[in-house]
Amino acid sequence: MKFLQLKLYTNKLESELLFYSETLGFEIVHQSKNSFSVKVGWSELIFEKSEQKHQYHYCFLIPSNHLYQALEWMEKRTEIITIEENKKTQNFKSWNADSFYFLDASENVVEFIVRHNLKNEETSAFNLSKVIGVNEMGMPTKYVSKINDQLEKELNTKFWKGDIERFGTNGDEDGILLLPNYEIKKHWFPTNSPIKAQPFETIVEHKETIYKLVYQNEVLHTKKLTAE
Repeated sequence: MKFLQLKLYTNKLESELLFYSETLGFEIVHQSKNSFSVKVGWSELIFEKSEQKHQYHYCFLIPSNHLYQALEWMEKRTEIITIEENKKTQNFKSWNADSFYFLDASENVVEFIVRHNLKNEETSAFNLSKVIGVNEMGMPTKYVSKINDQLEKELNTKFWKGDIERFGTNGDEDGILLLPNYEIKKHWFPTNSPIKAQPFETIVEHKETIYKLVYQNEVLHTKKLTAE
């Protein structure tokens, strides 16, 4: 599954614009009074103005040999979250992945991840053009099993790893929806940011079919966009 487009909401639109376009240097695809978007590899990341504060967790995929190059590159531009005892990277053995984390201008928990199973090494040095795309999006819910079943039925995706009670995942290593049960798992690792169900929209591609997903008030609506 690939995230082709991801729309998030923020009450700090101007700050997010400065963060993504100037601090990090992503290419602006669209800009208006109430929204902007940047190109992130195969994805378009959109922020739309909201009067309310929203906090998300999302993740970018980078080449599997670029973890420390990307970390060094990002440390020159923003603060990296220290996980423990000055450690700034985290290994996920069962996922065969490593990552590091930072906060964007809205205090969303953002992650850069390498997935070694993808074998997508790059020979040249890391820069923004090496960011492959949005790789994970948090979809907190009390109804992990129900949402997973809906995704499997309507998108033909599969439960990936984790468990159906506390923290499930749906998709594949190109793109994963994270399904934490916020009544059990309270915070986004490795922070104290509370896990809450937040509205977002995304367009994904799976098995050559494109779908739009709208998540609001813990209800997921899906629509197939690819013509029959």
